[in-house]
Amino acid sequence: MEVDCQPEETLVSSSDEDCIDLGGVKDMRLEAEAIVNDVLFAVAQMHVSHCLNCALDVAYINVETKERNQYCLELTEAGLRVVGYAFDQVNEDVNTQYHETVYSLLDSLSPGYREAFGNALLQRLERLKQNGR
Repeated sequence: MEVDCQPEETLVSSSDEDCIDLGGVKDMRLEAEAIVNDVLFAVAQMHVSHCLNCALDVAYINVETKERNQYCLELTEAGLRVVGYAFDQVNEDVNTQYHETVYSLLDSLSPGYREAFGNALLQRLERLKQNGR
């Protein structure tokens, strides 16, 4: 089943009650926000979907790579995987592997991500070297 969200079909509740942390269970929406903040520098754009349903056990992230390819990612306890090839799209026919980290997933999707990540790492090492003198 393919799900595309039109602006008038917003599925997210207007309240944050659906996305709270309950007794040690990870709130995947909060995890998704942390993931976005961590790798935003190395992609063209990335944000947590406000269109697809939020739940404690699943969140969706839209990402556009440096190569301008768009993906909808699903985040669960099992990890991250591609579930669609456009923003806010979940296609149940897409059967991709789970990745433990966003770094692994993006590394498999985007040479531009690898380059940006490598450059950022080199810059940080250079700063550490300069500050260590």
